[in-house]
Amino acid sequence: MPKNKRPLPRTSNNPREPDTASQAQELADLALAIAEREEEPGFGADAEREEELTSAVRKLLRKKRDEALYEAIETARFTDPLACRLLRGRIEEEAATLRIRRDDGEVEIDAFLIPLFVRSPGGLVAQETFQDEAAFEELSNSFLAGGLEGGKGRLVLIQHAYDLAEIDHVSFSTLQEMLREAAASLLEKKLQPAPTIEASIRGWTGERFAPDDSAVELRFLLGFSLKRLDDPFYAIPADEAEADAWYGAREERYRAWTFKAAPLVRRCLAADPERVHVDFLYQDLFYGAKEQGVAELSTLSTLSEVARTLAAKELDADQVHAAVAPVDAGEHIVLRINLYALDGGRPWGTVETAVDLAADLTVEVDNLCDALLALGLEGVSVADGFSEDGHAEGAEPFQPR
Repeated sequence: MPKNKRPLPRTSNNPREPDTASQAQELADLALAIAEREEEPGFGADAEREEELTSAVRKLLRKKRDEALYEAIETARFTDPLACRLLRGRIEEEAATLRIRRDDGEVEIDAFLIPLFVRSPGGLVAQETFQDEAAFEELSNSFLAGGLEGGKGRLVLIQHAYDLAEIDHVSFSTLQEMLREAAASLLEKKLQPAPTIEASIRGWTGERFAPDDSAVELRFLLGFSLKRLDDPFYAIPADEAEADAWYGAREERYRAWTFKAAPLVRRCLAADPERVHVDFLYQDLFYGAKEQGVAELSTLSTLSEVARTLAAKELDADQVHAAVAPVDAGEHIVLRINLYALDGGRPWGTVETAVDLAADLTVEVDNLCDALLALGLEGVSVADGFSEDGHAEGAEPFQPR
């Protein structure tokens, strides 16, 4: 009589997904390997590993594994600054871009932001924004008319000025879903349901101002640009000098566009356009533009604190010399600004601003020193550090690049 045998365990057709930590570590390790090769003399880009990294990022975006992507950036931040910048840049670029294959060729849709600093008495009133339909339609059409988009490109601008909290709520996979919704409308040439885009408009939650306050508020215009991948209008030359000229021409067109667009944006933001003033930062992909806006907001805050410090001492800016040095603050770096009388001595005041561990410290110091000089200070020095009594050690005069 045959013996009964235990049946073999069934094999699942759906293999278990790696856990978030291991996926994050894999991305961080890939980024570190690429960064280390780039830093080695005589070595260039590692095309094979870069393609592997891009493929891994796209896979996690498709699977909506935001936790793994954010954890990978955090892992890299405490491993190597260059690797972190490389990894974050790759994730953010892929999250803000979607490629779609069609019978007539491949198209790409990008999510872009235009950061705006809006100055007004008492601040913006949400209920007054985007009530001028004619101004919004003209603003939407101005991208093509101003040469920011090619004649065969298509663009949709969202009828809302996002605040920073709203932009912060857009995760990598959420942005990919927003791209799909925008692409559906642009490819069908008629509005399609866009629940994710609609949900991104959460309402402003920032500071409230008194009617007589002089308010400066950061806002973002969000748009989606669709183009064929083979459209020559968007082709960046391979030659470095020609590429620089290409970007330079684009910046000039953007600068000219801002002059024409400013009155339209003011009409979109306030019932009385004359009560608001708008300063544009450069248009960029979603996360690059967000970083621009946040960096400029931080700089403005730092300069305001320096100005308050001088006012409290009843000092004019040209009576003061500043020294800037990085200071280790554990999980981040602080750029410390000490303010001195022209004849030296202990500092009259100190202002600090936090910098991400993964930031390019040279760039951060240069930007801060440029901003301090623009404030009208007598001069700025870059130091290695400060002694206990505030003396700048190893200080050298800052030379604008």
